[in-house]
Amino acid sequence: MKGTIVKHIANPVALMLAWLLTAVLATIDSAAAFTPSPYCGAKIYKSSGKAWRCTFAEEFSGSALDRNRWMAATTAKTNVHGNGDCWVDSPNNIAVSSGVLRLTTRMEAAPFTCKMANGNTYEANYTSGSVSTWGKFSQTYGRWDIKARFPQVTTPGSQGILWLYPVAATYGAWPKSGEIDIAEFYSKYPDRAIPYIHYLGAVLDVTVTNNYCLVTNPWDFHIYSTVWVSGRITISIDGKMCVDHVVLPALPLLTPKPFDKPFDINLSQALGVGTNSVTADTPMPLTTEVDWVHVWS
Repeated sequence: MKGTIVKHIANPVALMLAWLLTAVLATIDSAAAFTPSPYCGAKIYKSSGKAWRCTFAEEFSGSALDRNRWMAATTAKTNVHGNGDCWVDSPNNIAVSSGVLRLTTRMEAAPFTCKMANGNTYEANYTSGSVSTWGKFSQTYGRWDIKARFPQVTTPGSQGILWLYPVAATYGAWPKSGEIDIAEFYSKYPDRAIPYIHYLGAVLDVTVTNNYCLVTNPWDFHIYSTVWVSGRITISIDGKMCVDHVVLPALPLLTPKPFDKPFDINLSQALGVGTNSVTADTPMPLTTEVDWVHVWS
């Protein structure tokens, strides 16, 4: 079409108009193809002095969960749940407003049947909220920062989790393919957030976790971070190192496996398990809030 316009117009003014039309069309095509780069705020630098490159930035600035970036990680889709709750896709459990994602566990008016992805069912009294970037965004190696706060509860019953999980079970079922728990808040221990790096090598080295990552008022916003490079994973809270783990070979896997494949982001609020199980004294509802998630490579 553009070539035809130029070919059949002979005078200079018409030629100039044709050229301008071509330029405008090219500009429109370029604008349509342009995708803004994610912005994670001011530059931060690696220990090498090179700047990290922002690859994912979620500010939760809308009025609902961005389904192009996140999926509701329901029990019906994933089989995952806490101790007696059912993870559901409901605005009562997953909500975005005022720049914050809110994930809530609440007691329902009556028991109900919770369906699992494997076809099984169970009776539940509670619903919870969890979201994941599975199928939307994943990354191998980099830096993840999550600004979040956990429910203000000091009795057992609540578990908030900020975690990374492999997109595919390349090396086998959990924990063979790995998991990186950046922070887990067990309300039985309200003065700390506990990280844990799960894989077969975890039984060989206590540095996969740290039960003494103390946090002043975890119900205030803090920044929970992990830096994952080939063969090494570190986890920090507000810039203070909590875990520094060198990935060990766990035969038949050799370092850096299983931490050499893409992991997605997961944010969850659930009922606690074991000695952190819900009691009559556990206040309801329980809400974990996430202000933002930034990822770099």
